[in-house]
Amino acid sequence: MAPMKAIVKSVLSGDTLILRGRPGPQGQPPKERVLHIAEVTSPRMGSSTREDEPWAFESREFMRAFAVGKEITFTPTHSLPSNDDIPRDFGHAEINGIDLATELLINGWAKPSEKKRDPTDDDMKRKDLESEAKNGLKGMWNPQGPKPYSVNHTMPLDSQAFMNEWKAQTIDAVVEQVRDGTTVRVRLFLPDSIHQMANVALAGVRSAKAATRQGEAAEAWGEEAKFFTESRLLQRSVRVQLLSLPAPTAQPFAATSEAAPPTSASVFIGTVLHPAGNIAELLVATGLARVVGWHAGLLASSGGMERLRIVEKQAKEKRAYLYANVPETTNGKNLAASTTVPNGNSRTFEATVIRIWSGDQISVLEKETGKERRLQFSSTRCPRSTPGDIKQSYWASEAREFLRKKLIGKTVRVHVDFVRPREGDYEERECATVRFGSQNINIAETMIEKGFATVVRHRRDDEDRSSDYDKLMVAEQSFKRLGRVPAVVQGVTAGSRFKLLLPKENQTVTLVLTGVRAPRPGRTERDKVEVKSEPYGTESLEFSTRRFLQRDVEVEFESTDKSGGFIGAMFLNKTENAAITLVKEGFASVHTYSAETIPWVNLLLEAEKEAKATRKNIWSDYDEAVEQEAEKSQNGSTEPLKPEYMDVIVSDVRSNPAFGFSVQILNTEGIASLEKLMHDFSLHHRSATAAPSFIPRNGDLVSARFSDGSWYRAKIRKSSPGKKEAEVTFIDYGNQDTIGFNDIRPLDPKFRSLPGQAHDARLSFVKLPDPESEYYGEAVERFRSLCEGRKLVANTDFRDGSSSLHIRLMDPSDPEAAKDPLSCINADLIREGYALIDRKGCKYLRSYPQVVQKLQDVLRDAKRERLGMFEFGDIEDDEEL
Repeated sequence: MAPMKAIVKSVLSGDTLILRGRPGPQGQPPKERVLHIAEVTSPRMGSSTREDEPWAFESREFMRAFAVGKEITFTPTHSLPSNDDIPRDFGHAEINGIDLATELLINGWAKPSEKKRDPTDDDMKRKDLESEAKNGLKGMWNPQGPKPYSVNHTMPLDSQAFMNEWKAQTIDAVVEQVRDGTTVRVRLFLPDSIHQMANVALAGVRSAKAATRQGEAAEAWGEEAKFFTESRLLQRSVRVQLLSLPAPTAQPFAATSEAAPPTSASVFIGTVLHPAGNIAELLVATGLARVVGWHAGLLASSGGMERLRIVEKQAKEKRAYLYANVPETTNGKNLAASTTVPNGNSRTFEATVIRIWSGDQISVLEKETGKERRLQFSSTRCPRSTPGDIKQSYWASEAREFLRKKLIGKTVRVHVDFVRPREGDYEERECATVRFGSQNINIAETMIEKGFATVVRHRRDDEDRSSDYDKLMVAEQSFKRLGRVPAVVQGVTAGSRFKLLLPKENQTVTLVLTGVRAPRPGRTERDKVEVKSEPYGTESLEFSTRRFLQRDVEVEFESTDKSGGFIGAMFLNKTENAAITLVKEGFASVHTYSAETIPWVNLLLEAEKEAKATRKNIWSDYDEAVEQEAEKSQNGSTEPLKPEYMDVIVSDVRSNPAFGFSVQILNTEGIASLEKLMHDFSLHHRSATAAPSFIPRNGDLVSARFSDGSWYRAKIRKSSPGKKEAEVTFIDYGNQDTIGFNDIRPLDPKFRSLPGQAHDARLSFVKLPDPESEYYGEAVERFRSLCEGRKLVANTDFRDGSSSLHIRLMDPSDPEAAKDPLSCINADLIREGYALIDRKGCKYLRSYPQVVQKLQDVLRDAKRERLGMFEFGDIEDDEEL
């Protein structure tokens, strides 16, 4: 056979190489083959199930350093059978005229292969080379033996502890595998001869997904991105810096003495540096990866995010790969190359602040023209004053007052980033970066650092954002990065809610203790409505007041609530956890949902168990047997229901504030009656007159005009007489909207007899990602594409006495549904990485073992293939069913 040429992609062991051809057009990945070097045998490398043979790693390393990335000339002698369509050959090979078998034997990293025939002259030459290596004590003939080392093939079991030990340190490593363009598996060389395998997602960037198994389709440019990284990093020596764990795994209290060992993460976020440069920057510069804005905080100190943005801009200008078909502007309003905005106003100008509308909106007087302009801070959101919501209104007022003191009457420098077009009742709004003072400070960044505002999470393809977006993201993480912060308790408003002064910041904040719920004390609302105290609400308040008021404490911030307050932990005398103290004294209970994510949840549960046993305060009437019976009764029977199939249409899908949907049940008299009702309803409203004095109340059944101009039956969810509008639910379709009073009328009694035809529903057994997750929007949109407005088959799996149906949805047009009775859209969402098994919230899960097995199977597939929310690894908590 004639000699062939290829590139050495990687080395499996000293005598086994993976070769690749030249890349195709536009960087398309080439074909591969495995070559076993004929006539010699090297020690075999191990795996997670077997140890390395003696000298295997050293032999592999010799060949890796000698061959990887170089051109090889090889002549196959015979082929081996292959199960994965990759050719496998035995053959002779050389690099730059050096025979590989000879080089291995000379350096003592291989033995001549055993032969059952009489030795030939070539066999005798190889034996002579082996003898020379033995006499020279080379390679594996070193009498002192190989240096001992241990290999951990799985990720560290205590990922947070490993991160705490090695965070931001430079670790020598070898890249062992490239999962996709921005995810690699590395062998970290740690002290004491420990080799730690670790999966690393490149900080600040993300490439398209590559195919993970034969026959699977990759995302556009996913294979090219993988090949780009593979050809430059696979089995190369690199330096790795670990920066963070994925958000679901990183816990705020992991470093405290009370921390329980967290579960093992499946990936670290970090940087991988080669002597030739940073692969993340190269990927972005080539147009094969996009910048991930929410990693800004990880890269801020090194200037990494700024460099990524520079090369990203260059890639966009070149219209390379991912940007080949991207228009120059997202919606015609992007102002990157313009000195004016579409209405002719200046894009960059100096102005005087003349009015503060809210924490993120101001009016300015342009100095050059004298024109008044109203501005929205780009990518920034502050709390809003909401009637009836005291907390929200308080923080809205605080933010506005902070901004007034900083800016009113001052000169500012304005840069309009984009223009938000007019939409509905909202006028066109200029969104800008506003800077003040001699140091040119971005006021939005200051507001976010002080906790008065949050950063808007833009869609990946949304280029309408602040020109300082990365800095805003860094500012938002400032509280989370502080660790324990000194504070003084200025006030106590409930057992677990405190008003704190942060002396260093000269700032007052509200803190709610995470993981617990204290009973509420009595209070008087703004409208003078008296709200009674919950049992032990007053006593809980008094206990916290006596123990914590005006004391020096330390706090750790975890997140913010919807009203602008902070959620976190508070420590007295550095060691006493206020939440555990309250629970132990029976003045608070464990809030299971929020406590599940904190490492010291077991301490809370033990404290609650102790308080129950001694019947302290809120547990004074506690009876374990009665509680168990009540819980069983409340949860309803969890016995599996007989199959109950029905034709439905998903009439509405909602994503805010949480995922929900409504269905109409077909083939019932109700639908026929609804059609007649809607016909009569339409005729009625042609002649019906408005009721100008009508003020709808919460719970009223009304007629409401939807955005399509037609009238429908609706129920008032929340009426706002001050705004003259109401939040309504259209009872026959499930849609929800905010309608002005002028489009709401009393419902005529003749249209009241037919029950509402929309049924609130939830997916049995599964849950979508948390609304704060970056994958939540994608999951909702995927559900919409599969279900909204479509005729489907539903099976009821559980009834709990509420109006919500727990259903499995099946697509009758799906051939899989005909073959597999367990096939359903619920499972499809898990299979695509857009949902998880609801192990905690689904009380009837154990009653359907066959369904659970189906869901576990597709969940494993999604994790293995890194689909959806699993693209950076397994984010699911380790739980037993």
